[in-house]
Amino acid sequence: MDIDTIVQVLDSSIRLSTPLLLACLAGLFSERAGIFDIGLEGKMLISAFFSAAIAYTTGSVWLGLLAGIAASLALSAIHGLASITFRGNQLISGVALNFLASGLTVLIAQSWFKQGGRTPTIPEEQRFQEITLPFADALRDVPLLGPVYSDLISGNSALAYIAFAMVPLTWWVLFRTRFGLRLRAVGEAPDAVDTAGVSVIGLRFAAVGICGVLCGIAGAYLATSLQAGFVKEMTAGRGYIALAALIFAKWRPWYALMACLLFGFLQAVALRFQNIDLGGVVIPVQMMEALPYILTVVILAGFVGKAIPPRAGGEPYVKER
Repeated sequence: MDIDTIVQVLDSSIRLSTPLLLACLAGLFSERAGIFDIGLEGKMLISAFFSAAIAYTTGSVWLGLLAGIAASLALSAIHGLASITFRGNQLISGVALNFLASGLTVLIAQSWFKQGGRTPTIPEEQRFQEITLPFADALRDVPLLGPVYSDLISGNSALAYIAFAMVPLTWWVLFRTRFGLRLRAVGEAPDAVDTAGVSVIGLRFAAVGICGVLCGIAGAYLATSLQAGFVKEMTAGRGYIALAALIFAKWRPWYALMACLLFGFLQAVALRFQNIDLGGVVIPVQMMEALPYILTVVILAGFVGKAIPPRAGGEPYVKER
């Protein structure tokens, strides 16, 4: 395998891991505050639809991004009301949001565009463009460094750079700010936070809101950068894979980055290398496509007992009188 092939696979890994990383960080904020969110999939899906629909209708990809974030925040608000205000079961609320988004997007798309539950193809100029970093073209012919910088580091969309910049920002917010300390405390000992005079409800809604914003960006990336429009169920289980990556990463941002890159790499390998011949045994393409999902099951089976979630996770907080 030559350097060009390796760079191409790694480049695909970065593109495919970007929505996973955003969704994983979204779940990290929510679950660190004690709110389990199975609805990452639904938030990404509804964001993907509205970002594609508005970008196509208005001709502005940035308006599409805002529309996607707004749609994701709307589902986050529903999840917050159900699980925080009314103290409902958080897992059931998240699953209900996934079903709601799955049906609602197809219904609205069919009513709006009459194309079988999908949006029209978004023209190239109405999508997020690749950004060429300084000196990328000049360094292209330099051995090893050139292809890595010009094809791997450079040439990604703005949302991809935002996703990877969110990793150190998330680490800083959670572990170096007062807000992050309180947010983590809410997921561990909400009684202590309430005793200190800090609103547990407010912090949890803030975490759910941040989760909605990040899922909105992830969905917009899928529909306006990775692809050129919305199709039915285009998230393809990425929300669940992000949850598996979050458990694998033990609710830590840097580990989440590595876990999402691993999933993205497996997806890239499955797309590029199909029907692999290993010693006379041909691995079918269906097996290669199933690799990320198989890894999800293996990780959940092997690490769910070892990764310790926030102690107050999944439990509604009832203020003592």
